[in-house]
Amino acid sequence: MTAQTPEHDEAHSGGLGSRLNWLRAAVLGANDGIVSTAGLVVGVAGATDERAALLTAGLAGLLAGSMSMAAGEYVSVSTQRDSEKAALATEKRELATEPQAELIELTELLEGKGLDGRLAREVAEQLTEHDALRAHAEVELGIDPDELTNPWHAAGASFLAFTVGALLPLLAIVLPPTGQRLWITVLAVLVALALCGWSSARLGAAPVRRAILRNAAGGALAMGVTYAAGSVLGAVGV
Repeated sequence: MTAQTPEHDEAHSGGLGSRLNWLRAAVLGANDGIVSTAGLVVGVAGATDERAALLTAGLAGLLAGSMSMAAGEYVSVSTQRDSEKAALATEKRELATEPQAELIELTELLEGKGLDGRLAREVAEQLTEHDALRAHAEVELGIDPDELTNPWHAAGASFLAFTVGALLPLLAIVLPPTGQRLWITVLAVLVALALCGWSSARLGAAPVRRAILRNAAGGALAMGVTYAAGSVLGAVGV
């Protein structure tokens, strides 16, 4: 009987972790869009059932939230990119002025990863000969010099994710007939949040049920609080 080669489907692409982080950020951005916009339009619905008011509030919340997310992500990732470029510049300068010290440092780092001293030295020499800066960037700094974080990509992804998430409660509150808007919006939002919770749990290899319940409960609480506030303000004529 011929032995079968065991299947091995694990991905070894260096960009896998980065792609998972982007997917997780997209899910979280959509989640923020759903919760914040749902809370806003449900709060307004507690005060008035006028479609124009609901649409205006929802669009304002969508635009403000998506722009805020994009700007915040751009600033954050720009700072990270600047730090990465500064670290690479420092490493390049040290390689030019203290090559032997850097070789010893790389050897010690490889030893720390489990290689014995002789093998670590041999690997460090080969990596240095091939591309010293890349070797130190990846082993010492955990940076791929060819794939620095891009603030524009991050800002665009956050803007798009928030907008997609925010569109659901906005459409759910303005499209149905007056008497059905609220419960349709609440139901749609809870289903969408459950899906976001499931997605984030799967991406992070976390318990699915707990993530779904936590996500749905948070959204329900947000809508309950804002609806109560809107009802009170509407009742007193504010």
